[in-house]
Amino acid sequence: MSPSAGGLVVFLLSVQVIQSQDGWGVNYRQTDICAVKGSTVYISCIIKHPSGKYPSDIKDRFWFTKEKDGEPVDLRTDSEYSGRVEYDCYTKGCTLIIKDPRKSDSAEYKFTFMTSKSGEKYTGSPGVTLSVKDSGFQVQVRRSDSTWLELTCPSSCVLSDRAEYDWSKNGEIIKRGSSLRVSSGSTDRYSCYLRGSWDNGSPAVYGPWRPSVSVSPSAEMLEGDSLTLTCSTDANPAANYTWYKEAGTSDPRILSEKPQLIFSSIQSSDSGRYFCTAENQLGRKRSEFISINVKYGPQRPSVSVSPSAQMVEGDSVNLTCSTDANPAANYTWYKEAGTSDPHLLSEEPQLFFSFIR
Repeated sequence: MSPSAGGLVVFLLSVQVIQSQDGWGVNYRQTDICAVKGSTVYISCIIKHPSGKYPSDIKDRFWFTKEKDGEPVDLRTDSEYSGRVEYDCYTKGCTLIIKDPRKSDSAEYKFTFMTSKSGEKYTGSPGVTLSVKDSGFQVQVRRSDSTWLELTCPSSCVLSDRAEYDWSKNGEIIKRGSSLRVSSGSTDRYSCYLRGSWDNGSPAVYGPWRPSVSVSPSAEMLEGDSLTLTCSTDANPAANYTWYKEAGTSDPRILSEKPQLIFSSIQSSDSGRYFCTAENQLGRKRSEFISINVKYGPQRPSVSVSPSAQMVEGDSVNLTCSTDANPAANYTWYKEAGTSDPHLLSEEPQLFFSFIR
């Protein structure tokens, strides 16, 4: 028998020969088999017969996992396998075919046969252990160069060399083969399936979408407040994040390699434009800029005099008041008036005397 390559999901640990004292026996091709849901399982054996005996002397044979009243139960009569098992038996051997294996099918499978001699029965024991896994596929990404990536589809089970895969892009089958070549930076979703098993594909892999930035509590705050910037996107494998602050004409400065950038006590020097990047094996995307505006009260103002603090009557003099504040400060000029309240002169940054007296 030559089963379809797409359904063969096995790995071979050893060859087990069960031989009776009179020469009858069972040769199992595999003693441990791993399968994934949605595939097809093949468990095979060869019947050994003694000298002078022939396979035609065998009158009944079947596979079983359970016994009832001490007698094995033919899988073809087991309701849990109804419509899912077939035998492909020939003169010297027999193959059990299990379609759409389930986790509950994980068990030890044995082959038994009876000869033409009354009461002569043989069972291959120990049998073949089958392990069925929920999902066997996980796309792996390998970078070919700066532009291209190679996707492969290894399984949690060791598959036959002849196993074939179907590859989907955004839910549509696009190629059959052991690997798929895609461009770096794509946000398309790629999955792999064992050929013919459309209900049991790998989780889709895709590069990050353009990340979004959220600000809590807001992008405007007072000096000393706490602030959290959060970078997020959709990607599989999960993206890694990096935070940057714009640095004028030089390269942006890296601040953090975590999804959140936290300021426990923000300072005026933290004002500026920030952005984050999200990256996984399939690509890298950058967010839009977020501007942070930290408000703070005025520092003690300084006064400058032009041309100098000493002049003669009739000269022009300009006094300038300045400080650092956000929002920008409003200015008021006063002249001391002895014991009375100071005399308000101007509400501009500059106090100008065109002809001083």
